[in-house]
Amino acid sequence: MTDANPLLDDRDVAFLLHDVHDASALCALPAFAMHPKMRVMFTALADAGVLAATRPFEVGGQQLPSLVYTAASAYLCAGNSSAAGLAMLTSEAAHLIESFGSDELRARYVAPLYTGAMTGTMALTEPHAGSSLGDITTRATPHADGSYRISGAKIFISGGEHDLTDNIVHMVLARVEGAPRGTRGVSLFCVPKRRPDGALNDVRCAGVLHKIGWRALPSVALNFGEEGDCHGWLVGAAGRGLPQMFQMMNAARIGVGASAAATAYVAYQEALRYARSRPQGRALTARDGSSPQVLITAHPDVRRMLLRQKAIAEGALSLAFEAARFADLAEHAVDESERARARLLLDLLTPVVKTFPAERGFEANVLAVQVLGGYGYTSEYLPELWMRDQKLNSIHEGTTGIQSLDLLGRKVVAGGGEALRLWSEEVTRATREARAVGVEGAWCDAVDAAVGDVAALTMELGARGRSGDAEGMLAHATDYLDLMSTVVIAWQWIELAAVAHEALAGQLPRGHASCPLWPR
Repeated sequence: MTDANPLLDDRDVAFLLHDVHDASALCALPAFAMHPKMRVMFTALADAGVLAATRPFEVGGQQLPSLVYTAASAYLCAGNSSAAGLAMLTSEAAHLIESFGSDELRARYVAPLYTGAMTGTMALTEPHAGSSLGDITTRATPHADGSYRISGAKIFISGGEHDLTDNIVHMVLARVEGAPRGTRGVSLFCVPKRRPDGALNDVRCAGVLHKIGWRALPSVALNFGEEGDCHGWLVGAAGRGLPQMFQMMNAARIGVGASAAATAYVAYQEALRYARSRPQGRALTARDGSSPQVLITAHPDVRRMLLRQKAIAEGALSLAFEAARFADLAEHAVDESERARARLLLDLLTPVVKTFPAERGFEANVLAVQVLGGYGYTSEYLPELWMRDQKLNSIHEGTTGIQSLDLLGRKVVAGGGEALRLWSEEVTRATREARAVGVEGAWCDAVDAAVGDVAALTMELGARGRSGDAEGMLAHATDYLDLMSTVVIAWQWIELAAVAHEALAGQLPRGHASCPLWPR
């Protein structure tokens, strides 16, 4: 039994707050609603066609390459990760229904989601199960009309309740009665806040979670079917919920990586601007206090912090773009072998794209705060906000530990290591081309050697796993991901260096109209 609150009686306070004085009525007033700018931002995103940007013309999309969309969304994430996050969730919920839903579900929900008339969520996690989706207990009971009655509780549902739209479409993982235990018994359901006839659907917000960052995107606990009347509709085949949901989860992981890169990048830009305008201290060679103050960019440690941020942020953004390019090729390349190659590379890189921008991006955001000094940790300046926003990115959509297990336990060993071999070929091609245009040979040699180290370590750890020592293998998963990520970003910087050398030599690379000079 929980001890009583020693300060005030919680039951008395709740009775006075809600039953006697009707606090919920006050919360309905405009002054206490969600921040008004969120409505403006989300409406602008929807009106601009962001939600359906990459989808086919026939469903109202612009049929843009994912690479172009990722570049555009980086600006949106840098401006406000919460608004961009809600747009991403809505778009991917629509994509799930578009891909696996019945004709009736597609007709009912795809267009309203892509136009922003409704928003979407991914309702996976349950309080007792966390990331272990095979342990979810939300139930789905078949009904005579072909729908299901959904009952259970979900938590950490981003965008799970708000007043931006009248309807919210929840993509819910649940277990049909009688289904087997584990992930094979999990199915996917479309559960709207309002039924097709407009009636509320017995989906209740049980509480709001107060997050360290992304505060404009509510994260809530949801209860489905408290009154036994929550209607849901099966999406795709029963028992295929988790494989289908991976379409949304993998897209979200790449989206989180792009958002994390943008969050690190915008903080770096702010720190650089501040450092270039902030005079403080004097040159190390100054003999007395009569010398003029210098900008803090003159101090070696400030330059160190700025260059570290630059290496992380620009490398991470390039990696997010690389993943988006592979996503385009995996779906649309003319040759099937090229599509297959791109799919393997995308699968291999997804844990890295999700993790490096978040983990190292947080380091970069901390450095941005540090560059601003005492001003950096105050809310009057933006770097502390971006630092808080960034911390979420290593946790939501699969923690760093989960990404590490996915990379080492599945991706690098699948198919006899074929994906790792293809990636090694990509790096070798990049270093060969970089040497040809004048990039420092020692850099290229170091990257090639690091790829060899990754391959050797993979063989060593894989051998432990094959021998039955799974713990001896996977205990190193997070360190393995950290190593792999560092080498992947080094590969991206070799690519950047090669193109910059071509530009400096007067050759416009790959049809671009311009290329930023490197280094800046």
